Amino acid sequence: MIIQDVINHLEELAPLNYAEDFDNVGLLVGDKNTNLTGVLVTLDTLESVIDEAIENNCNLVVSFHPIIFKGLKKLNGKTYVERVVIKAIKHNIAIYSMHTALDNSNLGVNDMIFNTLGLTNKHILIPQSGTIKKLTTYVPIEEADHLRNALFQAGAGSIGNYNDCSFNVDGYGTFNGNEQSNPTKGQKGEIHTEKETKITVTFSKHLESKILKTLFNTHTYEEVAYEVITLNNTNQNIGMGMVGELESPLSETDFLRHIKDTMKTECIRHSALLGKSIKKVAVLGGSGSFAIQAAKGAGADAFITADLKYHDFFTAENKILLADIGHYESEQFTKNLLVAYLTKKITNFAVVLSKTNTNPVKYF
Repeated sequence: MIIQDVINHLEELAPLNYAEDFDNVGLLVGDKNTNLTGVLVTLDTLESVIDEAIENNCNLVVSFHPIIFKGLKKLNGKTYVERVVIKAIKHNIAIYSMHTALDNSNLGVNDMIFNTLGLTNKHILIPQSGTIKKLTTYVPIEEADHLRNALFQAGAGSIGNYNDCSFNVDGYGTFNGNEQSNPTKGQKGEIHTEKETKITVTFSKHLESKILKTLFNTHTYEEVAYEVITLNNTNQNIGMGMVGELESPLSETDFLRHIKDTMKTECIRHSALLGKSIKKVAVLGGSGSFAIQAAKGAGADAFITADLKYHDFFTAENKILLADIGHYESEQFTKNLLVAYLTKKITNFAVVLSKTNTNPVKYF
């Protein structure tokens, strides 16, 4: 097994196509073709984490946060980032980051918070736009079933809880090949009319190259007529944050105690108590002030996130309870998620959960 094999598994869970534009995700350090010795999973990559990887004979560190976020102009060890990168390269350790790709995954960071809190009836809080594409192509009628099924096998035709979805219209296609053509139907230099089926399927954008490869390899025409467009449809499975419901309503103080116990946080900064029960809850791991309005719009009674500033608490406007549980605390279970996932996928290599607490914030 090589490092790329692990990356393939990780990108099934969280395709990099869905990371935010500002982010820096993927293989940040190392050669993807290196033989794998073991995987260490961490929230942050620090020097102590690299030491832990060396101790456990792991030459791949899977880190939620990217150690390289902004461009590095020098590598002389003056900053902790530079020292981490230097040590990783010196010991042939690769570093892979998932960050907002996993944030936007339906089974990622926010799903862990959702399940830890015991919420049900899950919905994406802010669906990511431009993630659904549509393919339209034309194929001889007798070949339509074969092509359609091949596209389904490649991942096309999934809409929410439904698979193998397509729209099909029969009609007539015409073409006239020039002297350089080699038509599989009709003769070059002659107008040919063919009974064809127009097939339309949707697919997730990270599958585009796979879908088009399948189309070209399966279709019998020398020149395949097709169109790919990006849709504005809401994606039910990709986006920031989640909304769900508690099994039974809780008072605000009981709800805050529930958060403190389940999320293992030492401190919760919250907006004014409103004297109402909490039933519908929005969550967003990491810095989530940008989602306050979305949480209010979703009708949430409370919004759990981190890194709220002083003026962010005013935006509650006596309509929602805002709870800042801390950046590390909101994402701490992410590495457990990744270890559990990789352990199922990789049975013949060690997948090690980092024991290093990388939280830089301390409480007095």
